[in-house]
Amino acid sequence: MSDSTRASSYPVVWDKPPFIKRAWLRWSIIIGGGLYIIAALASMDINIQRVIEGIPRGQRFIESFFPPNFADNRGVVWEGILESIWMAIISTVAGIALSVPIGLGAARNLAPLWVYMGCRFIIAGSRTFPEIILAIFAVKLFGFGPFAGFIALSLGTIGFFAKLLAEDIENSSLSQAEAVKATGANWFQWINYAIQPQVMPRMIGLSVYRLDINFRESAVVGIVGGGGIGATLNTAFSRYEFDTAAAILIVIIVIVMVLEYASSILRKWVQ
Repeated sequence: MSDSTRASSYPVVWDKPPFIKRAWLRWSIIIGGGLYIIAALASMDINIQRVIEGIPRGQRFIESFFPPNFADNRGVVWEGILESIWMAIISTVAGIALSVPIGLGAARNLAPLWVYMGCRFIIAGSRTFPEIILAIFAVKLFGFGPFAGFIALSLGTIGFFAKLLAEDIENSSLSQAEAVKATGANWFQWINYAIQPQVMPRMIGLSVYRLDINFRESAVVGIVGGGGIGATLNTAFSRYEFDTAAAILIVIIVIVMVLEYASSILRKWVQ
């Protein structure tokens, strides 16, 4: 076979191989998925007339938020903001402190099987319910106030942080861990010098991210009685003080943006 014949037998343009090689299976999934989406949309019973009539009302509702009213004569807005900040900080610190031993126990390459199963059960249990459901239970148990919100946010932090910590430990480099173990280090030294340096940068970023989440969730748990800015926001909506509600939302957005910027700075500093 000549060089020109051999060259002409190869494709000129490379085509990406399909994810599912069997064409009949690929098209069956595509057609079945399309039919399911059509059936789901048909079951929603969307009233187009009500949507059209609701557009002007939605426009008037949005216009009622402007201009935002930052002049809080009663002081309850800033009091709620400060309460949410402290609630988010304390619940994040407490949740992370409890998450570290649970995350170490939930790492399969560190803990024995019975410890691993027990810690994984705790993580799964704390991740089963969203923070608002946990807040409802906490309000029923401890009454209205920020303590109920603190309990709900701390439990949510455990499920979030311990799971990611355990997975990060399981994906860490074994060569560094084996090198430290070969020096005769005990278990605590092994964790401190082999595991901790590998997971610390990501854990610091996740800690700030969880603080961000807890601050935003404090507005949600406050609506059901968990304290914080959520109660103030709910009161503003109940009194049709939409300009005050807009001011609260703007403050929440600014604080979340500051936390996001602080997270990026901390990650660069520890790496």
